[in-house]
Amino acid sequence: MEISVVLDFINAINSSDVDRMYGLMAENHLFIDSQDNRMNGKENMKQAWIAYFAMFPDYKIEINDLVKKDSLICVFGYASGTYKDIKTNDNSNYWRIPAAWTAVVLDNKLKQWQVYADNLIVADIINRNK
Repeated sequence: MEISVVLDFINAINSSDVDRMYGLMAENHLFIDSQDNRMNGKENMKQAWIAYFAMFPDYKIEINDLVKKDSLICVFGYASGTYKDIKTNDNSNYWRIPAAWTAVVLDNKLKQWQVYADNLIVADIINRNK
C-alpha cells in the first residue's frame, strides 16, 4: 500500500496536480530539498508546489528503480523541467538530472518527501533568466 501512495504522488507531480498531491500528504508532512532546507505542513507545501510548477510547469519525475524497506521507500531516476516553459533553439532552459527521492508513508499518507539531486544546472538556468 505504501508504494501505491508514492506512485500516486509521483503521478500527481507529473500531472502538476497540486490538489491530488495535497490529498496524499499527511497534515504534518515534511519536505526536505536537496540543500537540506525543510518545510513542514501540507498547507505550506501546497503553496510551495504551486510556486514550483509556476517556475517549471513541465516538471517530471522518471522512475528507474524503487526500493522499499519497512516504511521507507526510495525512488531512483531523473527529474526534468523547463524554466517557465521558455523554449529556446538550443534548449538551454531545459534540464534533466539524475535524482533520488525518499518517502515515508504512514497511515496511507505521505509523511515525508526528500529530494537528493545536484541542482547546479537548475540554479544556473534560473540565474541566467533573471
